[in-house]
Amino acid sequence: MIQTYESNEQTSDALPALFDVVLKNYVPKRLFFARGPGSFMAIKISYIFLKTMSIGLQIPLLACDGFALNGSAPIRAMRNLYFIKENDTISTVRLDEPVTQPFTLPTLLDVSLFGEETEPLYMLPAV
Repeated sequence: MIQTYESNEQTSDALPALFDVVLKNYVPKRLFFARGPGSFMAIKISYIFLKTMSIGLQIPLLACDGFALNGSAPIRAMRNLYFIKENDTISTVRLDEPVTQPFTLPTLLDVSLFGEETEPLYMLPAV
């Protein structure tokens, strides 16, 4: 059975509330997350929270880049600047039209997309 959890709150508020519900109903064996690129603060908060959970629960933390969870669509960096991934290289480009592509977990998680390299992709574009 798959359950859906959604929140419009900031990451720092949503993660603890989400895990409070999840840990009351499930015993995770591994944790998976998108390590970026994207919002610097959201990535930082997610990484610290999940790394702490991984250590505390003594379970592996595995990561992928965000493109694996959004159909390889551009990821907004700021204003009209977007991160793109071409030939395994992540760079930034300016796009005139906004791109909206939600991050969603697939029905069946392809574990092969995730690895032990969990350090966040802090790719801040030049302002």
